[in-house]
Amino acid sequence: MICVVRISGQVGLRKDIVETLYRLRLRRKYSCIVIDKPTKEQLGMINKVQDFVAFGEINPETYKKLVEKRKTKIKNFFRLHPPRKGIDSKKHFGVKKGVLGNNKEKINDLILRML
Repeated sequence: MICVVRISGQVGLRKDIVETLYRLRLRRKYSCIVIDKPTKEQLGMINKVQDFVAFGEINPETYKKLVEKRKTKIKNFFRLHPPRKGIDSKKHFGVKKGVLGNNKEKINDLILRML
């Protein structure tokens, strides 16, 4: 399962990036979606907006906590809080220590800080 969390707001983004985020159901800052079996189209959309979202492989325990925290069971996205202790930096160019882009397994730590 792939989890995608929107980190950037909407101000100053290009129109095609905003459209792609809307198609991924990431309409607000700190909203999150979980894709069980991503199609190649969904993976292409995630690659297009990788400088504005954090994504990675989510484990079943974190997914279970996400579902438990959600108040309504109907919606297909999650609303999260800003991360506790903040975001170190959204992106470090060349060093790859920022939160944006592919976080692989570290996305679980980020989501737990945002619950």
